[in-house]
Amino acid sequence: MSKSKLIAISSAALLLVAGAASAEDLVFNLKNGTNSVLTRFHTSPVGVDKWEEDVFGQDVLNPGETIEITIADGRDVCEYDMRFEFSEDSNLDTTTDTQNLCELGEYTIHE
Repeated sequence: MSKSKLIAISSAALLLVAGAASAEDLVFNLKNGTNSVLTRFHTSPVGVDKWEEDVFGQDVLNPGETIEITIADGRDVCEYDMRFEFSEDSNLDTTTDTQNLCELGEYTIHE
């Protein structure tokens, strides 16, 4: 293998590794500080017009409970919109908020 071909392959490999390393998973604790069951939690990067899938899936977050949330969407953005939906018997409306999830260690949803 020629030296220039080896350098080109090494450079391409470094670019792939650097690209993968720049998009880190966002991890934070979500606490339900309300008296209602949190049934759905959606996130979406600011500026994206469609909500991502429900993070909870079949699970719910009961009052007072905390769950660790990992957003592993491969994006290198920090500002996310969040949407919280509560059980049908709750008196709470669907709530939205925007946060910098790169700097957030814990988020508590309040009534």
